[in-house]
Amino acid sequence: MIRGKKILAVVPARGGSKGLPLKNIRMLGGRPLIAWTGDCISRLPEIDRAVVSTDHDEIAGAAEACGLSAPFRRPENLSGDRIGDLEVLIHALQEMEKLDQTTYDIVVMLQPTSPLRKEAHVRKTLEKLVTNNLDAVWTVTASDLKLHPLKQLVVEEDGSMRYYDPAGAQVITRQELKSLYHRNGAAYALTRACLLEKKSLMGENASAVIIEDALVNIDDMADLEKAEASLKKELM
Repeated sequence: MIRGKKILAVVPARGGSKGLPLKNIRMLGGRPLIAWTGDCISRLPEIDRAVVSTDHDEIAGAAEACGLSAPFRRPENLSGDRIGDLEVLIHALQEMEKLDQTTYDIVVMLQPTSPLRKEAHVRKTLEKLVTNNLDAVWTVTASDLKLHPLKQLVVEEDGSMRYYDPAGAQVITRQELKSLYHRNGAAYALTRACLLEKKSLMGENASAVIIEDALVNIDDMADLEKAEASLKKELM
């Protein structure tokens, strides 16, 4: 708990990843990817309950082996690659409130694909949510200004080129660009009301925890190799 708020951690780990099949249990540092999230949760006594939302028995087994609970299976209608996190979190929250016969005030989503997160990242996210009475807090990382939308171009099939945003034609120096951020997948903390009443991952009153540490969000084999290299560097 944090200030009397009961916290449910949900680790979404479906089995049908197309980019890297069964990526949530791919080996990283000699252990299944999902185990790194389990380790982080074990160092967060603030979390009252942690569960894996999966549709795959092998993933559930790997999760339980690293100390996570997998008390339910995600239904088929929530297992496709077009299903959003909102539906998955609502389902997990409702299932666990029914199973545990309790009410959780906060849900924190911890994706297995961000194995380099630190417990401090999660703790700061939860504390900011509660302290500032927000609907949601996400962890984010500053985006490279070279990839700013105002610097992006579109090349049409006929070979012609144009600015993605016409306002880009007015940008002369990098200093004119407003800093932007992208989600890094380390943590998403949301209130129960944000999920169940507002049906939103952000709500009307959201904020962010900016992370400067190097993180890898794993989508493909190249990302997995990058994470492996980062782990080896930490151990040197």
